Amino acid sequence: MTEASARALNAWRRWGYRVLPGDLFSYVLHLRPAEWPIMAGHTALGYVLAVGITGVARGAWLPQALTGLVIWVVFLNGGTLAINSVFDRDEGDIGYLITPPALPRYLLAFSLALLAGGQLLALFLPRTFQLDYAVCFLLSILYSVPPFRFKAVAGVDWIINMWGFGTLTPLAGWAATGRPLDLGHALILVAFCPLFAALYPLTQLYQFDEDRRRGDRTLALILGMRTSLALAIGSTLVGFALFTWAAARLDVGAWGLALGVPLAAWLAVLLPWYRGHRAWTPREHQRGMYRALAAWALTDLVVLLVFAR
Repeated sequence: MTEASARALNAWRRWGYRVLPGDLFSYVLHLRPAEWPIMAGHTALGYVLAVGITGVARGAWLPQALTGLVIWVVFLNGGTLAINSVFDRDEGDIGYLITPPALPRYLLAFSLALLAGGQLLALFLPRTFQLDYAVCFLLSILYSVPPFRFKAVAGVDWIINMWGFGTLTPLAGWAATGRPLDLGHALILVAFCPLFAALYPLTQLYQFDEDRRRGDRTLALILGMRTSLALAIGSTLVGFALFTWAAARLDVGAWGLALGVPLAAWLAVLLPWYRGHRAWTPREHQRGMYRALAAWALTDLVVLLVFAR
């Protein structure tokens, strides 16, 4: 597809390039705003766990929470995805961006400015948030930028993502309030680590051909599809075991039974995928990834229902 076609792909892009002429809207697209609702929801989960539903209704720590949300989603996550685009140079679809436009000239400088600007803005929030951001800032550089480029080192890419998105992201929402973290709620945040360990290889299955062409030895390529899916199933079970431990620790009573709903949703995605993966096309693997993301969103909602009443 030509660059002109990429820019006219849909009404959203046509509008964006009219409002922001030249390459300016390409900068926005490479921040991959399609992922922002997912990232915002997972970050906000930590805030709601910290203050509870009644605290949210009262607006407890709301200015700090909203500030933290913008810093985490736009500056940190957007900057991280943009810097990924710079060094990946994908020719096909990438996560949360179908038919990406050509890389604008100053995308690297732009993404670094966003990441550094977010760290400066974090100084207005509690120290735990500042440290959480600094750790993820460092992980973003190590993940994408040569000579490190740990996203191309099988296993290391997995570890960075399972902790960075899985646990450190909702921790940011919690940390923005300044509230100390107790063991029961820490178990909830840690449970999202193996849960994202399940999700991460699923995001790579539809990109096998592109990753192989680039020479990136991703975790999914090393393990193969069958083992990647088996790993996803096992990691999901570990995550829900930790949720169950947290439910017992926080004494949520019969509400803990609701955790069976998202667990069933995960297994409904993963088990058929595991059985039929050999016959699936890259497009079907991509659809499987988005179904897994839906199961993740359901998990967030049920965790709030159980633990933030």
